[in-house]
Amino acid sequence: MAESFGTMLRSLRHAAGLTIEELSHASGVSVRAIGDMERGASRGPQRRTVEALAGALRLDEPRRTALSDAARAGRPRQDTAPGACEPPRGVGDFTGRERELRLLRDLAARTPARPTARTADRTADHTTDRTTDRTADRTAEDVPAVVAAVSGAAGIGKTALAVRAAAHLADLFPDGRFYLDLRGMDPVPLDPGAALSRLLNALGVAERRIPADEEDRAGQYRAVLRGRRCLVILDNAAHEAQVRPLLPAEGPAMTLVTSRRPLAGLEGVHQVPLAHLAAGESAALLRAIVGAERADADPDGVARVADLCGNLPLALRIAGNRLQSRPGWTAGHLAARLGDEGRRVESLAAGDLSVAAAFALSYRQLSAPARRGFRRLALAAAPDFGAPMTAVLAELGPDEAEDALEELVDLGLLQSPYPGRYRFHDLVRLFARARLSDEEPMTAQRRARRRMDDWLLDVATVAGRWFEPGYGAPPSGWSSLVELDSARQAQDWLQAEGAAWLAALRQAARAGEHARVVEVAEAMHWFSDLWMHWGHWPEVFELSSGAARESGDRVQEAVHLNYLSWARTYCQGRYDEGERTALRALELAREAGDVRQQGWALTYATWALWGRDDRRATETGLEHARRAAECFRQAGDPEGYAQAMLSVGNGLRRLGRIEEAVRHGLELLERLRDPAFGGTPVIVAHAVGAALDLLSDGYFALGRWQEAADHYREALVELRKRPINRATAQTLTNLGRALVELGRREEAHAAFQEALELYEASADAVRAARVSAELARLAPVTTHGATG
Repeated sequence: MAESFGTMLRSLRHAAGLTIEELSHASGVSVRAIGDMERGASRGPQRRTVEALAGALRLDEPRRTALSDAARAGRPRQDTAPGACEPPRGVGDFTGRERELRLLRDLAARTPARPTARTADRTADHTTDRTTDRTADRTAEDVPAVVAAVSGAAGIGKTALAVRAAAHLADLFPDGRFYLDLRGMDPVPLDPGAALSRLLNALGVAERRIPADEEDRAGQYRAVLRGRRCLVILDNAAHEAQVRPLLPAEGPAMTLVTSRRPLAGLEGVHQVPLAHLAAGESAALLRAIVGAERADADPDGVARVADLCGNLPLALRIAGNRLQSRPGWTAGHLAARLGDEGRRVESLAAGDLSVAAAFALSYRQLSAPARRGFRRLALAAAPDFGAPMTAVLAELGPDEAEDALEELVDLGLLQSPYPGRYRFHDLVRLFARARLSDEEPMTAQRRARRRMDDWLLDVATVAGRWFEPGYGAPPSGWSSLVELDSARQAQDWLQAEGAAWLAALRQAARAGEHARVVEVAEAMHWFSDLWMHWGHWPEVFELSSGAARESGDRVQEAVHLNYLSWARTYCQGRYDEGERTALRALELAREAGDVRQQGWALTYATWALWGRDDRRATETGLEHARRAAECFRQAGDPEGYAQAMLSVGNGLRRLGRIEEAVRHGLELLERLRDPAFGGTPVIVAHAVGAALDLLSDGYFALGRWQEAADHYREALVELRKRPINRATAQTLTNLGRALVELGRREEAHAAFQEALELYEASADAVRAARVSAELARLAPVTTHGATG
């Protein structure tokens, strides 16, 4: 096993005959930092720190390389799972803002006491039902939660103040401090639904427990915060409508919002406007960054730098960092450089976007690979990215890309919100775009974007096919910059890079790459069942059906209109649109003479009609299902035929024709189990499970509880061969009900509990609530049995 960085550093220090204090003095690295490294608390220090230590230890080239390699090995790789909404690292040289910090502490002190244990238990249950959210027990005498809005110009120090306040107020918020960038300056800011999902995850709510509906998410978020004494920072808000769903109603939590706008439309919010630093504060900030000795050696130069930066904290920090990283420079030297940019100085003084002049000083210090990566990362559409994306855009190897990203973080041009992921500050992104425009011809920009989009769509297609019958693992010989060795890895990548590959799909659609758009969407067909609450499947299948239409392929258009019908029905609950979309697919299939797609269109239309839950729609759905079965029979499609016949049985059951549904189920089951039936084994096995489920429903309706329970158990064996959460959960729920009728309460409880977990994983709050009610009715019996 390779030697860790800490162990190697200690050995080298001992060999050099140095104490930690002596090494600290020689390298400029603090005693505490060296101690953390040697103990293993800090396993992968940054490159410049390693170089400083190597120089102080007077290492030869082989030992210097070994130390650098050990540091790199200790750093989190790009495939590290994203972390919670942790506040960014604060700065030790924070200067000024005493008045604002006092105000925020006074506001924090007004937050009510933590809820009682009884109420905390109830809110921690993460109930998503809006009624429960409204009627849950309240503590703190309905005192509204404290919300403060920090506003000011770009670069004024809103985020720095918020992060400083999080550290300053830590003692008042024992349940944690959380941070989320709302990306208010992006062309498309973070939408409230996505923001709520990330905050709920950070608060300990599992992804599977987060509702799909934004209003339900907001209710769940308020319920969770009602029981937590925590601080939530909502940074970089776009407008009031983005923020309003993210605010708690009452309780001990405090929310701190930052925005370039005053957000005056928010009710009951304490406004904290920020002005530029005073001249003395600006000089003090520079002094804190570069050190007292250098600042005192040239006080006039420090004052001039502060003045040229317009007392804007962001510009001051970048200027100070450059002085710190260039020991040979004086403050007067830097002031002279800033003085060459007259217009830049005026813009910085106004806090306008030409604060880019300060960024330029950092940019000029970058190595060539880091510069290229910095410029081209401005092409990334997603809010954050990793080393693989950087490698593709900048044409670097994985290690080179990681080194370039570290260099950018060192110079303050990128932020690293959690291991392996990086992002721009809004203003820095704009600066990167300007550098790209000025330094690279449009042809080079187009090539870089094309490489990125091709890579994203290629990986997305291979990852999506993990879930498609007949595909599975990547083809032999396929390789990329990410590992897709399992379905879990494929799912993680598709979800983490969802915004990126969707943007690439949109670009492909705009460019008229119709076949590529259809290919990617086709690869998502089965995966979409596993991530139903994503919210973008209607757009994906709108793009693919439109691409098929533009290419003149009516059959493909019908296929993807059917997928779109599914998305309208199951992802959005827009049943009328789901039916209309399926019927349009039916027209196209008829025009093309494709009997098989006619069958699928009729099947999707049936599913949409079931959403209406009225008898006439069910009767129409039953007619569609019978016609679909005939289409599939003519087309020789056993899998489609099975789906249609299942729909027939479900239609009979919905219409109350139970005995007829049972007979139909028995006949269908016999056909499906006939080896001559044909079809893909795993899909037919799922159909067998569904037929057993249908038969069980009939027995249950007839009061034949034991037969129902037996068939539900048989159904589960088949359904679990290719599990779809919602289908499996429904069978488990029905099994639990049959077991209750049989008096087998403990077995029923286990079935209901598993069903609940699956519904929550599918973000199906309505059905999850129904199963929770079933469990609640069993609770007294279960508790008595456990304690008796």
